[in-house]
Amino acid sequence: MGQAACRAVLAADDLELVAAVARSSGVGRELRDLVPEAPAGLLVAESLSELLAAEAEVVVDFSRPEATTAAVEGLLPEGVHLVSGTTGLPAAVLDELAALAGKGDHGNAVWAPNFALGAVLTVHFATIAARWIPAAEVIELHHQGKADAPSGTAIRTARAIAEARREAGPGGGPPAGTQSVEGVRGGEVDGVRVHSVRLPGLVAHQEVLFGGQGEVLTLRHDSLDRSSFMPGVLLAVREVATRTGLTVGLEPLLGLA
Repeated sequence: MGQAACRAVLAADDLELVAAVARSSGVGRELRDLVPEAPAGLLVAESLSELLAAEAEVVVDFSRPEATTAAVEGLLPEGVHLVSGTTGLPAAVLDELAALAGKGDHGNAVWAPNFALGAVLTVHFATIAARWIPAAEVIELHHQGKADAPSGTAIRTARAIAEARREAGPGGGPPAGTQSVEGVRGGEVDGVRVHSVRLPGLVAHQEVLFGGQGEVLTLRHDSLDRSSFMPGVLLAVREVATRTGLTVGLEPLLGLA
């Protein structure tokens, strides 16, 4: 994701890549091997202080919760805006993000579980469908290296379906039958069944299955390459400075919320 973000920013006429963040020394050479478009003088930062010295206005973060926590605490108070796609964030980190973003002269933040525009639209369509066909299950499929399960997008989808159910009134209900193998029916998020698949060859995929009287509705989104996330990332980078505080998800940026 970092490589893809670097390439996307370098290709954008209205943006400038001023630094990349690395975890170990010697990555400067490796970065230019991975991203040949990167300029020879690009700063490869190994600390937040080096990143601040680069005078970045917006930092893009696809990492792990502990790194995102450090970014929130170290960047927002300095007026640097944050665009984050780190999933699996504890509620305490999101609370801290909401408390710091946009406060006084702090930077703003956009956090989204998925930056693929099609995935965001799928969640939106699922919310609409759940008002009329409340019986639904979510199946998410990702590469074997994904750290968390279920995905942030699946959790967001399930919660959106559950909220639409509550607004629509009685319906849906628990799934039928019993389990002869524990967990075979997946997990539950707000009463919505969610199933996670992790396999080599996958990138990021999700199906939402709705069952009604004599019919089945399937919503599916497939990210076939990490470049699919970049239009959403660039949208957030361009918008974050104008959106005071914390913006959760791309829906507000797309006029869907």
